[in-house]
Amino acid sequence: MATPTTALRRLLPSTRSAALQQLTTPRKAAMSTKATSIAARTTSTSLQMPAALIRSRPAFLQQTCYATQRYYSSGTRDKSSQPLVDQKDKSAVSVADKKVHLRWIDGTTSRFHSFWLRDHCHCPECYHTVTKQRLVNTFKIPRDVKPKSVTPTSTGLEVVWDHDNHKSFYSYSWLNKHSYDPKIRDPYKPEGAAKVTWDNSIASNLPEVAYKDVMESDKGLAAWLDNIHVYGFSFVSGVPVSTEATEELAKRIAFIRETHYGGFWDFTSDLGHGDTAYTDIALGSHTDTTYFTDPAGLQMFHLLHHDGEGGLNLLVDGFHCAKVLKEQYPESYKTLSKISVPSHSAGDAATHIVPSPRHNPILNHDQVTKDLVQIRFNNDDRSTLDHLDADQVEAFYSALFDWNKVLTDEKHMLWTKFQPGRVVIFDNWRCLHGRSSFTGKRRMCGAYTNWDDYRSRWRTLNTSAEQLAEDL
Repeated sequence: MATPTTALRRLLPSTRSAALQQLTTPRKAAMSTKATSIAARTTSTSLQMPAALIRSRPAFLQQTCYATQRYYSSGTRDKSSQPLVDQKDKSAVSVADKKVHLRWIDGTTSRFHSFWLRDHCHCPECYHTVTKQRLVNTFKIPRDVKPKSVTPTSTGLEVVWDHDNHKSFYSYSWLNKHSYDPKIRDPYKPEGAAKVTWDNSIASNLPEVAYKDVMESDKGLAAWLDNIHVYGFSFVSGVPVSTEATEELAKRIAFIRETHYGGFWDFTSDLGHGDTAYTDIALGSHTDTTYFTDPAGLQMFHLLHHDGEGGLNLLVDGFHCAKVLKEQYPESYKTLSKISVPSHSAGDAATHIVPSPRHNPILNHDQVTKDLVQIRFNNDDRSTLDHLDADQVEAFYSALFDWNKVLTDEKHMLWTKFQPGRVVIFDNWRCLHGRSSFTGKRRMCGAYTNWDDYRSRWRTLNTSAEQLAEDL
């Protein structure tokens, strides 16, 4: 029988957020602690194979205070039939000081500059209904443009402009959503369900979907992508053990990102490329492609064959660890958010990749909301730190050691053993990954997906076309 958490993951995104809120509080109080310690010890240079995998209580249902992405959407819109404007109030609409004033039913008055309204006309002449691109020539609109008339209707405002008698229509819902004076709705409100950060106790209830569901319906694909949105990763079970099936699975999201490693990978520990991923040595927790200006968004792995020992795989929730770092070592959090780090990929003879800008912080934040949006950390790909000021050297290394201490805390490390037929995919901007050393032949395949393409696919599957259009 499905556990409450398993059932929660099966809910559609529109209902899961509410269910999550109801489930979290009582369940936290009822759960008993059964966590077992993992026999793994990690240093900054090596990673030993743990003796057992984590099997512990699912005490991971905690909402993070970090949002990985901000978007102009309320996630689930209020479908109430409550009118926004009192149709009987003849004074609800007025024009003054080059602005259109609109009083809402709650008494709040929004003020819209005339030029702003004309510039945002979405009639077919000014806005392409298919491409969703602007057609109006902003620079031909008179700066002193003003309404010739403003007529309230049952659904919005009809405006005729003085200079050319052009007629515009603005729905009340659109005006309410995009009101800027005052701001009625938070334009930076996170989209979708709240993120859930986790530690290794998530091992007892891993987010997982069936291959058949993902491949045969958009509903299954939406559930898969929503797992990634909420938890930062998801497994897919029942995948045919072949490169062809795995590649088709990756393409259900979007096209595969080409890099200097190629497109879809099929690799072993043969140093086919100049990167430690193509060896059998242990890898500490890290994010991939820190040396790209735009790091890969998603990363997928599928173990096709392994005839040796070891090779356990590690996932760490970087957002959870960042939260712990901020709470326990606030100065180190600030340091890793401000001091930038250079990185590179130069293992292949014809490759010398560095990002632009050359240096980027380990903890990257939205410039407006200050939310953490991206982890860029791979200590092995770090270049020479000759850009640091003398007074930054000690501060940086102190913060780096604190970060490593949090990342290598056993309770933050989720160890799993890959199996043929079970794919894992994770958000490379949030989750760090690694592995223990191994023996024998180990054949893996996988792919990268661009961040923006993944988010676009998630968004169109989880939000109505009407709401997406109104958000623009």
